[in-house]
Amino acid sequence: MELLIASGNPKKLAEIELYLSGTEVRVLSPADVGGLPEVEEDGLTFAANADKKAAAGATESGRWTLADDSGLEVDHLDGAPGVRSARFAGAHGDDEANNERLLEELDEVGDAGRGAQFICALSLARPDGSIAARFEGTARGRILRERRGERDFGYDPYFLFTEEGYPQTGRGFAELSPEEKSLVSHRGRALALLREHLMTAQEA
Repeated sequence: MELLIASGNPKKLAEIELYLSGTEVRVLSPADVGGLPEVEEDGLTFAANADKKAAAGATESGRWTLADDSGLEVDHLDGAPGVRSARFAGAHGDDEANNERLLEELDEVGDAGRGAQFICALSLARPDGSIAARFEGTARGRILRERRGERDFGYDPYFLFTEEGYPQTGRGFAELSPEEKSLVSHRGRALALLREHLMTAQEA
């Protein structure tokens, strides 16, 4: 099965390709199909944005398409930046500016009030653009005061994974290898559900 990923983010594409390795799924990027049109991410939820991107990619390409919308929800900020995570500071995809604003917003907040969670919504669209399935994953943690780790992807350098019972507990997302992160991250958990879905469909 060929699966088009409706994202031009190379780091996100790498995470998805890593998780689907070992399956019979061949991952395609927008560049592999001559590009995809920009989609305005104006949905009120992660799932709504993922649906919109998946449907647009499938309709344009005529292929099975997977879209992801993910972001950070901070308890003290009533769930912000949420669906605006990629443009929290204004410009889309400016990780440094987004992190600077996040730290400024939490400057006076103690550790107990810095709880947060990453959320990933995945939508799988049929070639005609209809949505075939949706998957969601979350990961709980806390926002650090200073960056940790060398893997610079979005808010990862400031996100400490705090869920109990995992070898990754107490480590920052940017300190984890891609393989370690995939086992506990929001995207990894959503992709695990997708992988199970695809494997079941292949066996049917």
